[in-house]
Amino acid sequence: MQSVYDVIVVGGGHAGCEAASAAATMGSKVLLITMDMTKFAQMSCNPAIGGIAKGQIVREIDALGGFTGIVTDRTMIQFRMLNKSKGPAMWSPRAQCDRTKFTYEWRKILEANNNIYFWQDTVVSLLISNNVIEGVVTQLGVKFYSKAVVITSGTFQNGLIHVGRNQVEGGRISEPASKGVSDQLRDFGFEVGRMKTGTPARVDGRSVDFSVMQEQKSDDEGKFSYLSTDSLNNPKMSCFITHTNETVHRILETGFKDSPLYAGIIKGIGPRYCPSIEDKIVTFHDKTSHQLFLEPEGIDTNEFYLNGFSSSLPWHIQYEALRKIKGLENVKIFRPGYAIEYDYYPPTQLNHTLETKNLANLFFAGQINGTTGYEEAAAQGLMAGINAHLKVANAKPLILNRDEAYIGVLIDDLITKGVDEPYRMFTSRAEFRILLRQDNADERLTEISYNIGLASKERFEKFFTKLKLKNEIIEYLKSTSIKPSEINGFLLEYETSVLSQAVKLHDLVLRPQIDLKVLSKKIGLQNVFTNSIFDNELLDSVDIYIKYIGYIEREKQIADKLKRLEDIIIPDSFDFKKVNSISTEAKMKMGKIRPRTIGQASRISGVSPSDINVLLVHIGR
Repeated sequence: MQSVYDVIVVGGGHAGCEAASAAATMGSKVLLITMDMTKFAQMSCNPAIGGIAKGQIVREIDALGGFTGIVTDRTMIQFRMLNKSKGPAMWSPRAQCDRTKFTYEWRKILEANNNIYFWQDTVVSLLISNNVIEGVVTQLGVKFYSKAVVITSGTFQNGLIHVGRNQVEGGRISEPASKGVSDQLRDFGFEVGRMKTGTPARVDGRSVDFSVMQEQKSDDEGKFSYLSTDSLNNPKMSCFITHTNETVHRILETGFKDSPLYAGIIKGIGPRYCPSIEDKIVTFHDKTSHQLFLEPEGIDTNEFYLNGFSSSLPWHIQYEALRKIKGLENVKIFRPGYAIEYDYYPPTQLNHTLETKNLANLFFAGQINGTTGYEEAAAQGLMAGINAHLKVANAKPLILNRDEAYIGVLIDDLITKGVDEPYRMFTSRAEFRILLRQDNADERLTEISYNIGLASKERFEKFFTKLKLKNEIIEYLKSTSIKPSEINGFLLEYETSVLSQAVKLHDLVLRPQIDLKVLSKKIGLQNVFTNSIFDNELLDSVDIYIKYIGYIEREKQIADKLKRLEDIIIPDSFDFKKVNSISTEAKMKMGKIRPRTIGQASRISGVSPSDINVLLVHIGR
């Protein structure tokens, strides 16, 4: 058994899988250590990928050469584009996946990479010399050495599961916790905190009356990966909507005395944007009902995930309350909901590469950085894997800016602002939402990835062909006229003013009532561009570009102005304490976070514009 590697990845969740595949694809010899090789990228909570802002992140992972989008498309059982009633900056793809097949597809991808090696075990300590990471020690006493280590242990470090007053050590239900590493890192000066998350009961679909619930069907088409072609042929399944009621709430309230949340047993901070059902009842006490979604776990199972009913109440209270919900009167459950506490490391202890400041060549990614969600974890894993390889290869790191990717926003927020609750990405966190759309992720990121050796030649060539075709379509629409007699009937049908003279097709596309996908069928655009990648997704991209080009250009100008501050580097040796004119709070926070640029310093909470002006003077600008 080989004992020396370029990169060791600890943990086989969403972050770990992306980290291992990225570093290995770029050329590193990677050892992936995980407790259970049947649980790669396990969907511990709901069997879904994407959603508001999260869908944009998955598109970015795909554009960079990651695999979350590809695996999602291969295992998709429902697709929906959310927020279609709003502007395109808000459009967010979301998919239900087959939980079992998702893990199986990830394993196939990992095992197909000859640079990835595997070891099923638990890491209990790190090998460290002169503040440099050198490898890991496992529970079986095996030592593995490497030039870099990426830790992606999710909720497993000192994980503690709660169901009522019952407590079980574990990283997931029926899976053991991991111990040793966080205590060791605390001794090396790392700050270690506790966070909490939860999951709902899983119910038996054979015991559910779906006929009294609202059915939520899949869109006819949709995908995540720019490379995927097979997702459109996947069998589709519906989700179903029901609601709690006052009776349900009263039953749940009887269990509050035994709730670990309200009894003070749980000390960790929970996610504000994904609260437990008991949290909802207390916080929104004036509401008589809350919406719930039954989401299928897969094609070949009767198991359903009850989205919106996360709970750590005693199991019998959960069960009694569930049977008072419309459609669940005879429900059987496979297991109750539970809460889990785990160790995390406040992410202000990291550089933008996700390498720790205290120990060289040690990278953190995923929930141990205080985030929540598969997508946020996968994005961090991808970037940690990329930068671990680049560090080993003595190459320039890859850091995405806030105007380049939601991934850039995510990492910058973590490093600069820290977290006081599990971090979840929202579109509102990004200043440049019009630039960071889900439809243009490849235009923003694929060339960057190709140049560092991650995105494949096939991916780059497909992107280049698409971009060329997009520009050709735009030029055709600008140069081709249409007569009133050819289009006025169509315009009346879509309740927009008719023409009195010929106009360019481009001018018609500018109208908010006109959808280019519909117009293209009327004018036979697909006959003009007989290209295999001419599809509705491409037409959406052209439509958005034409309608919003003014806003896009204006946002680019704003981003360029702000980027000037990102270009002003703060020397590593700069002593903030010696600058008398900076506020005490700013000195303390900048000294702790050590911002690498003036731009980053300006985003630190407690640093004022006047503090930034003083910094600029001292740095000589």
